[in-house]
Amino acid sequence: MLQVHGLQITMKKDLRVLVEGLSFSLRPGDKMAVVGEEGNGKSTLLKLIYDSALVEGYAQWEGHIQKDGMVLGYLGQELPEADKGKTVYELCAENDAFLAASPKELNALAAKLGLDPGTFYSDQLMGALSGGEKVKLRMALLALTRPGCYLLDEPSNDLDLQTLRWLEGFITGRQEPVLYISHDEALLEATANSVLHMEQLRRKTLPRHTVARVGYAPYVAERLHNFQKQEQLAKKERQEERKQQERFRQLYQKVEHQQNAISRQDPHGGRLLKKKMKAVKSLEKRYEREHDAMTQLPDTEEAILAGFGDNTRPLPGGKTVLDFSLPRLEVRGRVLAENLRLHLRGPEHVCIIGKNGAGKTTLLRQVAQALLGREDIKAAYMPQDYGELLDPALTPVEFLARTGEKEEHTKIKTYLGSMKYTPEEFSHPVGELSGGQRAKLFFLKMILDGANVLVLDEPTRNFSPLFGPVIRGILQGFPGAILSVSHDRRYIGQVCGRVLELTEGGLVEMPGFSAL
Repeated sequence: MLQVHGLQITMKKDLRVLVEGLSFSLRPGDKMAVVGEEGNGKSTLLKLIYDSALVEGYAQWEGHIQKDGMVLGYLGQELPEADKGKTVYELCAENDAFLAASPKELNALAAKLGLDPGTFYSDQLMGALSGGEKVKLRMALLALTRPGCYLLDEPSNDLDLQTLRWLEGFITGRQEPVLYISHDEALLEATANSVLHMEQLRRKTLPRHTVARVGYAPYVAERLHNFQKQEQLAKKERQEERKQQERFRQLYQKVEHQQNAISRQDPHGGRLLKKKMKAVKSLEKRYEREHDAMTQLPDTEEAILAGFGDNTRPLPGGKTVLDFSLPRLEVRGRVLAENLRLHLRGPEHVCIIGKNGAGKTTLLRQVAQALLGREDIKAAYMPQDYGELLDPALTPVEFLARTGEKEEHTKIKTYLGSMKYTPEEFSHPVGELSGGQRAKLFFLKMILDGANVLVLDEPTRNFSPLFGPVIRGILQGFPGAILSVSHDRRYIGQVCGRVLELTEGGLVEMPGFSAL
């Protein structure tokens, strides 16, 4: 059994406390989902449990982590830089469990993941694989080690729909405990039987955590119900307090007026009024004590994102935004698909799906290049790999600024504040921000630039599941055109009116498609 007791994690750079007094245990069969907003320390927690050396450069901790000699299997959110230059086979050969596995076992595992069995022996560089292919291969190697507990940081990122369903079965079928982070609400609802919710309240100055031994959907519903109940009670008490304060004010003014008006020739009446004023002030102190004991309004870490406003120019319904043809889609001489034709009109919201490695990101990148230079539209591109467009040395303000004027900087900081960036994070290098915080920068840039055509590669992949409904609602109401690649089943169902599947023979329309 894995046990965590009295854990406190503090960031070295700004002494921000990520979690305080955290205690929980993982028993066989437990599937604990770690949820929370971006930058709250979820990944740091998993790294610390696996190997404290992974966080010692930027965080310090106190408390006790008891593993009882348990072998932990850890899947990091990103492929380490050192592994990107290795071939697939070189990475696999470093794993003793892979070398000990039989061809039959490897073939069976590859079939479950939708991988070609020959992939394990490929001389292709790991860094050249698609995001989904990297996750699949690393999950395969992790499964071969048969750990006593799984620690998975965003295992659902970049997986195609078929593999997502495999992952759901993999998690629910484990007898070993699984502690995992995911932004996929459908996966969380299908797999989690307990929840660890990490929050940063009051401008990230107050850490709070909740450990709930229930599934994800019941946890969210109960949390919302309790907050609504608490808010109603708090508002009712404040309404009664205002009435009480008005009665007290009238009483105080009445006694004060009587004191001012009483004649000096009536000392007996003056003494009575002094006693009365003393009683009134005693009543005031009682009301102050009652105020301190009042039900507090819910202190929550609500997901906030500025919406697309008046500077977004709507697109006419009949306008041809894109008429794109491509005889062959190739990567390094390998043909992925042929005879591609993509047509996008007016304010359509279109999603492209397909298996990992089908070329979706490659296609979207080419489409973005065709759209970004147009003058009749204002296109914006959000890549899957933020490093394509984000200079890690820039601060958020520098990335978003266009003119460098003081008024512009003030506006940018106001927007960043509304999206839960702290003043300290305004000046942090972008490379130090979490994936979700960087994703917010792309959305904010699209808003500030007034984009009316969005080209989005996995737009929801780094947002917390509690933030998911917010971002989906914003994109659903976006008045312009959206062309996206996504495996987020809730996003596809709510935002996208058309779904196309990328196959070897081209793009295939999927009428009536349901991702769930």
